[in-house]
Amino acid sequence: MKVLVINCGSSSLKYQLIDSESEIALASGLCERIGIDGKLIHKPTGGEKKTFDVQMDNHEVAIKLVLDALTDKEHGVITSLDEIGAVGHRVVHGGEKFASSTVITEEVLKAIEECNELAPLHNPANLIGINACKRLMKDVPMVAVFDTAFHQTMPEKAYLYGLPYEYYEKYKIRRYGFHGTSHSYVSERAYEMTGLDKNNSKVIVCHLGNGASVTAVKNGESIDTSMGLTPLEGLIMGTRSGDIDPAIIEFIAKKENLNLSEVLNVLNKKSGMLGLSGTTSDFRDILAASKEGNKRAIIAWETFAYHVTKYIGAYTAAMNGVDAICFTAGLGENNGAMRALICSYLGYLGVELDEELNSRYGEDLVVSTSNSKVKICMIPTNEELKIARETVALV
Repeated sequence: MKVLVINCGSSSLKYQLIDSESEIALASGLCERIGIDGKLIHKPTGGEKKTFDVQMDNHEVAIKLVLDALTDKEHGVITSLDEIGAVGHRVVHGGEKFASSTVITEEVLKAIEECNELAPLHNPANLIGINACKRLMKDVPMVAVFDTAFHQTMPEKAYLYGLPYEYYEKYKIRRYGFHGTSHSYVSERAYEMTGLDKNNSKVIVCHLGNGASVTAVKNGESIDTSMGLTPLEGLIMGTRSGDIDPAIIEFIAKKENLNLSEVLNVLNKKSGMLGLSGTTSDFRDILAASKEGNKRAIIAWETFAYHVTKYIGAYTAAMNGVDAICFTAGLGENNGAMRALICSYLGYLGVELDEELNSRYGEDLVVSTSNSKVKICMIPTNEELKIARETVALV
């Protein structure tokens, strides 16, 4: 079966067409600046990347352009849309309603819409993509794969906040966690690479990129994760503050004469690595600047690593041990310097890195030595493949 995987943002759309039997992506691409002007970047696997500047007034136009590109005689990879057996959609927030992926029905669409207030920047865009696909591909089954679903195995002691319990009862204020598709894929891959018994294992997955989170996976299930009600909680990220004293919000509001929305905008878009370094949210630029002696870049780089290390320590305690620590996403899988800095704190766990292996990037690899008491894995995440697998299993 060929599965089209769609990941819709507010003004962008990523896609892959995956052959579920070979698990090979036949083509991938990105629609940018939807509703502004529009750009389609389309790449057949093994072929040349094509870029088209084309007007995209909305997501339905973007998806129509994607379908046209996939079936184009020159750079397409299928001859007809009839070859697409299913569509898998990434949906950011499923609340408590969805503990697993699900075939999309009208009832499911309503339930996703009810979660909009929990992810106002993401869920509405996800719904736009789903509805556009439904109009253009009426008879093709579609599946929603939720970022939050993997974390629904967390116990109450992990997901409840120290707030009046009635807020949880009335508004479902709790930790949900995100990047679940990535954490699930990487932990599964870690069992294969290390020979760990999934049902008797303790794995920590560090998804480190512009958005970043750490998850404790015990016996194949998420038992705790760093992101919370929203993706703002947890690690310092590219532009997000991560964990802060809640009283800081009122303090900044008064000092800077800002309202609540303006302060939250600072925490979401002007903080993190960008705020600390004062120049950029790109970890590559921050590393380069730190090597040149830029003090704020050094502070940003070291602070990020320190916060990741603290979560690793906390989750090692939560699971009473750890068998493997996995690094994934843009920074985690591509930057040996960050992996080395984080692991330099983990001598108490008996961690030993192989410097030569750790200097490599972008491949599935155990980068610890044979003497290391904890396996350190570098695993490129593949959320699209995980979404395709979930979709095939359901349809």
